[in-house]
Amino acid sequence: ADPGWLLALAYPDRVGKRRPDGERRYQLANGRGAVFANPESIAREELIVAVELDDREREAQIQLAAPLALADLAEHFGAELVTRDEVAWNPRTEAVIARRTVRFGELVLDEKPLAELAPGAASAALQAGLRALGLEALPWDDDSRMLAARCEFVRKLGRGDLGDWPDFSPAALAADLGWLEPYLDGVTRRAHFARIPLLAALRARLTPAQSRALEELAPTHITLPTGTRAAIDYVDDNAPCASMRMQEVFGLAATPRIGAGAVPVTFKLLSPAHRPLQVTRDLASFWRNAYVEVRKDMRGRYPRHYWPENPLEAEPTRRAKPRPPR
Repeated sequence: ADPGWLLALAYPDRVGKRRPDGERRYQLANGRGAVFANPESIAREELIVAVELDDREREAQIQLAAPLALADLAEHFGAELVTRDEVAWNPRTEAVIARRTVRFGELVLDEKPLAELAPGAASAALQAGLRALGLEALPWDDDSRMLAARCEFVRKLGRGDLGDWPDFSPAALAADLGWLEPYLDGVTRRAHFARIPLLAALRARLTPAQSRALEELAPTHITLPTGTRAAIDYVDDNAPCASMRMQEVFGLAATPRIGAGAVPVTFKLLSPAHRPLQVTRDLASFWRNAYVEVRKDMRGRYPRHYWPENPLEAEPTRRAKPRPPR
């Protein structure tokens, strides 16, 4: 009789399968790796029973082994062979793999690809892959980044009247990816992530009432005295900011506030060449104090532009100078 299956009865956890990346290397049923200490003809066998092992920290060294036939394993260990369908993320191919496997302990004795997946079956594997790759693997654009930043701004206002406001921080979005699940149909690999409607997925986390509150508390733009709509950047959610040429806010006495008046918008005041002149959250203080020196410098550099002595009484303009009255 072939001694392999008899030895397997004595040492079931030492049944080993040859690894595809080396003829002397094996994975054992207990999950450990093992390698033949010396080249032997048996080292080319697909299945073995490692009778004597010299335990090492990384890989055990096989001192003595016997070949094992798959048919014998199936005949004598049928109850221990487990068939199951597996759907998992393959980090090497960056894709979902779906297969039916036959396992003995930690060994995969046989596997076949699954012809089709039930709807949603790949979702957990995709989420695992996305956590491994990081949220930056999603198709972020300016609109989706800004929406997440605006939502975080509102959350940090700490208002109790907005219900259970979702956490849009990167850590929270990655920790529970259930919000993406409805948008993962047909997505099975990293290349498919570009299909995900990320902006819609983020918006769907808000209730209709929360969406209305978002527009009120964290508007996308503010209107300047000239009528220009300046975009508010929420990427630094502690200091939402807007950029504009200084001439467009002449006559504006105080910095506009958002978040129901809780937070002033940081103004990045620009020169006629759109270079930064001043960053302030307190426009009134800037007009009273620093403007005098800025005006002195700018009149020398841009003499054709409008630098009034009293900015609070001056007419705002998008031009170099206001139009003369008719």
